Amino acid sequence: MKKPELLVPAGSPEVFRTAVRYGADAVYIGGEAFSLRAKAKNFGPEEMAEGIAYAHEHGVKVHVTANIIAHEKDLTEAERYFRELRELGPDALIISDPGLFAMAKELCPDTELHVSTQANNTNSAAFRFWHAAGAKRVVCARELSLSEIKEIRAAVPEELELECFIHGAMCISYSGRCLLSAYFTGRSANSGECTHPCRWKYFISEETRPGEYLPVEENDRGTFIFNSRDLCMVEHIPELIDAGIDSFKIEGRMKHALYVAMVARTYRRAIDLYAESEEAYRNAMEELKSEIRKSTYRPYSTGFYFGRPGSEGQIYTDSTYVTGCVYLGCAGKKDERGLVPIIQKNKFAVGDEIEIMKPDGRNVKTKVEGMLNAAGEAVQSCPHAAEEIWLKLDEEADEGDILRTVS
Repeated sequence: MKKPELLVPAGSPEVFRTAVRYGADAVYIGGEAFSLRAKAKNFGPEEMAEGIAYAHEHGVKVHVTANIIAHEKDLTEAERYFRELRELGPDALIISDPGLFAMAKELCPDTELHVSTQANNTNSAAFRFWHAAGAKRVVCARELSLSEIKEIRAAVPEELELECFIHGAMCISYSGRCLLSAYFTGRSANSGECTHPCRWKYFISEETRPGEYLPVEENDRGTFIFNSRDLCMVEHIPELIDAGIDSFKIEGRMKHALYVAMVARTYRRAIDLYAESEEAYRNAMEELKSEIRKSTYRPYSTGFYFGRPGSEGQIYTDSTYVTGCVYLGCAGKKDERGLVPIIQKNKFAVGDEIEIMKPDGRNVKTKVEGMLNAAGEAVQSCPHAAEEIWLKLDEEADEGDILRTVS
């Protein structure tokens, strides 16, 4: 079996290193311009160069997004940006705009060009168009079923790779082409500034009674008529591979390191187990599902893969996430005192039992036996976000391990 690539998101250098450690074959990131996640920390030239070098040392590829819908005012800066990327040497550029695609092809001739899901690729003629234009890979629209993807695979050149989202948030319209954000707030989804109004609570008003809001009730909290379920395909690795998908893509460049570690590690294990044997994969299914539910998520669905979702594809009662774990921090290198440094993400205390999440799949329970602050003073807890803390644990935490508590 040819293993599909596992493509993992990273919105910051910390998350990037986590994605590499926890099983990614490739990581996709955004630069400081032309990326559809303007609120992510993203990567400046120096951080990108360091990230590419780190990934390549570990045999992992780096894909850089430049997938905004460009306006005329963007073209001069885009040319400068592509020249910069050519020097940095990522493995691929992810682009949706035909003009930017042509520009990148000319300015970055040695870099693979991938066509973003923003281009809404839904038929084999479109895939062949992009292949003729020089694309190495096309990302399938999330609105395609597995049977449609299979038909497209059979109708396009063998060397053209297909990439599909297999996990994460879903849009209410064609792969990000929603106008709600721009209409309500002036912040365009197609420029990377989406405010996610699909997750807001809505009422209706009647023309002759201005200012009076009438609830559209599913329950006493109102309704969330645009709120989609999250995608999860961990139970359907065989079907995805059978459809001929070359790259399995996880959504989430706004997510923290714990989320990326848990999702990447779970899909890494699922793919590897299936490559070993279908029996091994099926025997581990309950464990795989349990682990994926420890991440932050909205109730899951299979999206459009098995047909168009009806009302079951939406969540009408609320827009809150389910959270199975709390992120405490990422372990640094143990010092000569045997203490492990972290930059604390959430409060915990001496005496707490926490988990060390290992890249190899193990979750090691450990007790917090002591805690020092940055001044070397003993403290009983760490209530301040982003505080540097040194921990004495009764189990070994290696550099890069994720520390968490499980609900």
